[in-house]
Amino acid sequence: MTPNIPENTTAGVPAAAAAPHITVEGFDSPIPEIIDLDAPRDGVPLVIETQSGLERCAAAIAAGTGPAGVDAERASGFRYGQRAFLVQIRREGAGTWLIDPEPFGNLGIINDALRGVEWILHAASQDLPCLSELGMWPDKLFDTELAARLAGLPRVGLAAVIEQLLGFGLAKEHSAADWSTRPLPEPWLRYAALDVEVLTELREELIELLQADGKLEYAEQEFAAILAAGVAPPRVDPWRKTSGLHQIRDRRQLAAVRELWLERDSLAQKRDVAPGRLIPDSALVAAAKAMPATVPQLLSTKGFHGRAAQREAPRWLRCIAAARDMEELPPLHLATNAPPPPRVWADRDPEAAARLATARPLLQAKAEQLNLPLENLLTPDYLRRVAWRPPAEVTEDAISAELLALGAREWQVDLAAPLIAGAFLNPQPLPPKEAKPVAAASGQ
Repeated sequence: MTPNIPENTTAGVPAAAAAPHITVEGFDSPIPEIIDLDAPRDGVPLVIETQSGLERCAAAIAAGTGPAGVDAERASGFRYGQRAFLVQIRREGAGTWLIDPEPFGNLGIINDALRGVEWILHAASQDLPCLSELGMWPDKLFDTELAARLAGLPRVGLAAVIEQLLGFGLAKEHSAADWSTRPLPEPWLRYAALDVEVLTELREELIELLQADGKLEYAEQEFAAILAAGVAPPRVDPWRKTSGLHQIRDRRQLAAVRELWLERDSLAQKRDVAPGRLIPDSALVAAAKAMPATVPQLLSTKGFHGRAAQREAPRWLRCIAAARDMEELPPLHLATNAPPPPRVWADRDPEAAARLATARPLLQAKAEQLNLPLENLLTPDYLRRVAWRPPAEVTEDAISAELLALGAREWQVDLAAPLIAGAFLNPQPLPPKEAKPVAAASGQ
């Protein structure tokens, strides 16, 4: 396919898009006409699905220069789990490669080819887990989505950032497609290749913005923290994330949700299908609340329709029966060391509420001054935890130690700790609570 990108380029970027309008404070360049990025400059590559092809791919990538743009496509909502069904890599001198991971148990050969190479990903936390399952993990990272947040861009989706900084229009119509489809349609492959087409150029523009604002070190610390954290461990009691679980107020009904969720998960894994395609979460909660005892009762429960509901009805009824006869019931809530919701602080601990109410506006003002989101200046949970249980002696050093222990980065601590310490040492009194109106007595 002939690429639809003009030959007159600067660092691989079309000249017409070389000076996009940048809305970040301190930059004000003319807005160019947006160029639709609708075909890769080298054409749509063939999908690698053989060992010999994988070896050619690894050799080409290893011989390339500079950082590598990396992306992965999953089949969320279609298949069980979050594994990758396509991996895209582009590196200067190597071109773009599309790899089907399914024929290979592991992509370690690609990981070896990228040793010491900086990977460019957009929203790395979404793709790193599935890449890790394939034996891939970067030695160095540049996350364009996180960099865009730190740079203060108003929109941080990949298409939006590319448009703002490079002047390209990037279609995203296949982002929610079933990437387990085989063979993958040519328009999907074109879309996948375009996702890594200009990541190197995007990285360069973001570095320029971050350097201009003195934030490049912030970004580097954030990227290093992502790599150091690794893949999150499996969630404890993942069934407790069932959508709508807050409606359950009875422990036996909660046990029914658990039994139904675990059975659905087991069946979904066996069939390699997303659990929600068998039975939606809302149906699990509805069945737990109704506790039906017969197939007709179950199938009349809201959400229990379709092939999996009817064919597997006895399976679901066994789960509900097991919960009905269960002696050891799960607790409604797990023990946690997290602070209570801030809305109740004024009643439970007015001093903690005053600390939080004083510190939060100071951090918000600092975030606005730096032109970055408040949650990137400091994770809100960290502030709540240190406000609820401050160190015995409130000093800047003590607050710094608490924040570092919670996981804050050095740059965040340097900016936030002085503000928090000052707020805690001089908390502003809470406004008086308004008295609730007293209803008139009957007959008056």
